Amino acid sequence: MAKKHYSIGLWNMKTLFHCSVVMFLVGGLATLVFYRNNNQVAGNVNDVKVTLITKTSTTPANENENMNTDTNRIVSHHQRRLKIPPPSLSLTDTCDLFSGRWVHDNKSHYPLYKEDECPYLNADLACLTYGRKDSKYQQWRWQPHGCDFPRFDGKAIVERLKGKRLLFVGDSVNRNQWDSMMCMLHSSIPGKKKLNMGGLNHTLYSFRSIDYNISIDYYWAPMLVESNGDDPSNHRLDHRTIRINSIEKHARHWVDADILVFNTYLWWRLPIIKFLKSPGSLLGGPNQVYDEVNNVRAYKKVLEIWSKWVHSHIDPAKTKLFFMGLTATHSRAADWGGKKQGTCYKETEPVMDDQFWESGTDPKMLQILEASLNKLKAKGVNVQLMNITQLTQCRKDAHPTVHKKIWHPLTDAQKRNPERTSDCTHWCLPGVPDIWNELLLAHIFPVTETASLYKQR
Repeated sequence: MAKKHYSIGLWNMKTLFHCSVVMFLVGGLATLVFYRNNNQVAGNVNDVKVTLITKTSTTPANENENMNTDTNRIVSHHQRRLKIPPPSLSLTDTCDLFSGRWVHDNKSHYPLYKEDECPYLNADLACLTYGRKDSKYQQWRWQPHGCDFPRFDGKAIVERLKGKRLLFVGDSVNRNQWDSMMCMLHSSIPGKKKLNMGGLNHTLYSFRSIDYNISIDYYWAPMLVESNGDDPSNHRLDHRTIRINSIEKHARHWVDADILVFNTYLWWRLPIIKFLKSPGSLLGGPNQVYDEVNNVRAYKKVLEIWSKWVHSHIDPAKTKLFFMGLTATHSRAADWGGKKQGTCYKETEPVMDDQFWESGTDPKMLQILEASLNKLKAKGVNVQLMNITQLTQCRKDAHPTVHKKIWHPLTDAQKRNPERTSDCTHWCLPGVPDIWNELLLAHIFPVTETASLYKQR
C-alpha cells in the first residue's frame, strides 16, 4: 500500500510539472499576442508611426470612447518616426532639441504667420515688404534627430502666459526674437493689446495684453553691463567701452520678470574691449582712463558679473531663466564655397551640411558661456542654455540683406556694392527666430505641463 501511494504521488508530481510547463508556454504566447495586438491598436508609446490627418476623425462614437480625442485632431502633412516621452518625463529631458537638420516642408504649418498680418513687425525684418522676391526661406522646419517637439499652439501658450511677464534682454538679435514672439502670439491673444516702444529712454519695449495681463518685453542691453552702446539708436560701432561692474543700472528693470531670456555675443567680436577705470568717467566722453582687454577675457569677466547678479537677485523657484546661444553671421561666402568677396546677399538655399560652421562664430565664446552656466547650476541656479548656434549656421539664406527699410540714404559706393552693405546678422520674419521661440516655449512649458494639449507636428 505504501508503494502504491508513493507511485501515485510520483505520477502526480510529474503530471503537475508537465502541466506547469504547458501552462507557462501558453501563458507566454498569450501575453505576446496581447501585446502585439495592443501595439497594433495603440502604437508603441516611445516610438510610434503617426498617420496625420487634416480633419476631425469620423470614427463611430462607441469606438471614440476608447481613443484620445486629441489624436483625432492632429493636423500636419508629413509622416515620420516620432519618439514621445512617457507622461512622467519632459520632452526636454529625453531629447536634444538642438541637434538636428533643416528640412524643406512647404506643406507644413510654416510660416506660423504672414508678414503683412503682424502689425508689430520691425521694418528691418520685413523682407518681402521691402523687395525680397523668394519666400522659400519661410518654409524650412527644424527636425531634431530621433525625436520631435510640440507643434506651436498659440492659444495654449497664451493661456499659460496669463499674468506673466516674459522679458528678452540683450542685443538686437534678442530683439529680433522678441519681434518673432509678438508676431507668433498676437493673433491668439483676445481683447485689447498695447505696444510701447519708448520706455526707460528707449531701452524698454513692451507688448502688453490688457485683458490677459501678459507682458512680452524686450530690454536693450547689448553687453549686459553699462556700455557705450546703451542708446539703441545712437551708438558707436568702431569701439566698445564698458563699465565692468555696473550691471545694476540695467538689471533693476529685470527682477520682476517671470521668464528671463538673455543673450549677448555680437558686440564682443571686436578684438579689444575698453574697461573704464574711473567710476566717474563718461562713457564715450573725452579724457577717459581705461584698460584695454582682449575680447575673450572681457566676455568671460562680464559673464562672471552677470552670474553674480543672477545668483544674488533671482529666485529660480519663481523665475525661469534662459540664455540664447551664439548666432551665425554669414558675411563670408567663401565659407560655403561662394565668391571670395561675397556675403549672404542673394542666397536662397541653406547649407545642407549639418556640421557646417561659419568663420564669424567663435567657439571659444560658446565654451565660456557654457562654463558660466555650469558654475551657476552648481550653485543651485539653473539657467537653461538654448543652444541655437549650430541650428543657425546653415541658414545663410534667411537674412534681410538689402531687403529692409533704409533709414539713411545709401551712398553711391554702397549702391554699387550691395553685398558689402547687406545685413547678414539679423533674420527675416517669419523665419529662423520663430524656430528659436518654438524651442524656447518647449522648455518654458515642458510636455509634462501641456500633456493634455500635446500635438504632433
